[in-house]
Amino acid sequence: MSFLRGSLFVIFGFLFSFQVAAQQQNDKEREQARKEALQFMQEADEALGENNFPEAEAAYRKAIARDAENSTAPYNMGNMYYTRENSPQAAQRFRQAAEVADTKTAKHEANHNLGNAYMKQKKYQEAVDAYKDALRNNPTDDETRYNLALAKKMLEQQQQDQNQDGGDNENQDQENQDQENQDQNQDEDQENKENQDQENQGEGENEGDKDQQNKDQEEKEGDQDEKDQQDGQGDQEEKEKEKQPQQGQPQPTQGQLSPEQIQSLLEAMNNEERKVQDKINAEKQKGAKVKSEKDW
Repeated sequence: MSFLRGSLFVIFGFLFSFQVAAQQQNDKEREQARKEALQFMQEADEALGENNFPEAEAAYRKAIARDAENSTAPYNMGNMYYTRENSPQAAQRFRQAAEVADTKTAKHEANHNLGNAYMKQKKYQEAVDAYKDALRNNPTDDETRYNLALAKKMLEQQQQDQNQDGGDNENQDQENQDQENQDQNQDEDQENKENQDQENQGEGENEGDKDQQNKDQEEKEGDQDEKDQQDGQGDQEEKEKEKQPQQGQPQPTQGQLSPEQIQSLLEAMNNEERKVQDKINAEKQKGAKVKSEKDW
C-alpha cells in the first residue's frame, strides 16, 4: 500500500513538473512575441515620423499578427487611420483594441475613440453605444459624457430628418401616383374620343353610302320609268300601226268585187289612213316642246 502511494506521488510530481515547464515555455514564447511586437510598433512609429504611411501600416499589421492580445498596436493603428480621415478602418481597429484590452483604462480609451470614429461616419447610434461602453470603464470622464450627449442629440435629429424624408417620399409617391392616374385617364379619354370619331366617321361613310345607294336607286328607277314609258309608247304605236292597212299589200277579200266597189274601198281606206295618221301626228305634237318665237 505504501508502495502505491509512493508511485502516485511520483506521477503527480512528474505531471506538475511537466505543466510548470510547459507554462514556462509558453511564458517565454509570449514574452518573445511581445518583444517582437514592440519592435514592429517602434518601426511603425518611426515610419509615421517620416510620413511613410505604407511602411507604418505594414509594421503595425506585423505587430498585431505577432501579438494578437496586445491592444496597443491596434489602438495606435486606429489613431493613424483616424488622423488620415479613414474613419471606417479606424473604427475597425479601435473596436479590435477594445475587445483585447485587459485594463479599464485601455477599454475606456479604445471605446471613446471608437465613438469618435462613428461620429465621423454619422453613425450616431453606434457612437452612443461606444460612448456608453467608455463611461462604464471610466464614469468620471467629462469629455466622454459631453460626446455622448452630442451623439444623442445628433441621433434624435437624424431620426426626425428620416421621418420627415419618409413623409416627403410618401407625399411624392402619392403625387406621382396621382399624376400617373391622371395621365392614364387622359390616355383613355383620348382613346375613347378616337374610337368615337372612327365610329362617327364610319356612320358618316355608311350614310354617304346609303345616300349614294338611294340616289343610284332613284336614277335606276327613273331610267326604268322612262324606259317603260318609251316601251309603252312604242307598244301603242305598234298597236296603231297594226290597225292601219299596209300600203302596197293585198287585203284579203270575202269574194269577187266590182271595180266600183274596189275604188270605193280604196278611197275609204285612204280616208281612214289619213285619220289615223292625223291622230298619230296629234299625239306626237302633244309630246313635243313648243319652241318660243325668240331664242333668248
